[in-house]
Amino acid sequence: MALTQTTTANNKGDNNMNDKIFQAFIAAQKQFGPALKTSTNPHFRSRYADLSACVEAVIDSLNSNGIGLVQITHPCESGVTVETILIHESGQTMSSGSLHLPASKQDAQGYGSALTYARRYSLMAICGIAPEDDDGNKASKPITVNAKDVKVERVSLVNKDTGEVTEVLSATKEPKKSRIERTIYDIRTLSDEQQPAAAEYLKQHSCEYSEALGVWTCPIRLQRLQSCIVEKVANEKA
Repeated sequence: MALTQTTTANNKGDNNMNDKIFQAFIAAQKQFGPALKTSTNPHFRSRYADLSACVEAVIDSLNSNGIGLVQITHPCESGVTVETILIHESGQTMSSGSLHLPASKQDAQGYGSALTYARRYSLMAICGIAPEDDDGNKASKPITVNAKDVKVERVSLVNKDTGEVTEVLSATKEPKKSRIERTIYDIRTLSDEQQPAAAEYLKQHSCEYSEALGVWTCPIRLQRLQSCIVEKVANEKA
């Protein structure tokens, strides 16, 4: 899949014309959260940060520093061309330039998929964010297995017709324990008016509510509710 991107400078002239948006963007970037891997790639069987996770990582910080986010498309026959523009409340803008991504299929699904990917890549490029690890090249590399993680057993195979028994060695990979970090949120620190919206937001991100403790447990860290974090818990899972 070929990507073509052209970077341009907006507000044609010297950099003094962009001083306000540059200062605001630097302040916003210091507050960006990680692009969390919340979606699964069925082809590579790996998790990745989808478009909504990338927007989630930056939108609050941008807006709180007076910057709006706009993504527009340009005419293109072979795929999609997307441009991400950051608009400061002063009127100054900053553009990612045009990013072209060819459509894998010439139908609505092909163009829709290309548009989603182009918007994600363009947003990550202009904001300088990245998922926690690469879901492309890393997932496509051959899988290597450490010898100490392999369990070898002797298995007897019986021929149904002759009754002959053949012994072979069977090697299987031992399941490894991984540490899964979960974040606990207590939205009772919010106002009564804010709590229903916060609860709905947590439900949308697969968080579970404990009636006994009155807190929410979430598999990811949510940028919008950082003030409600109680603690992080690392659970071991086989």
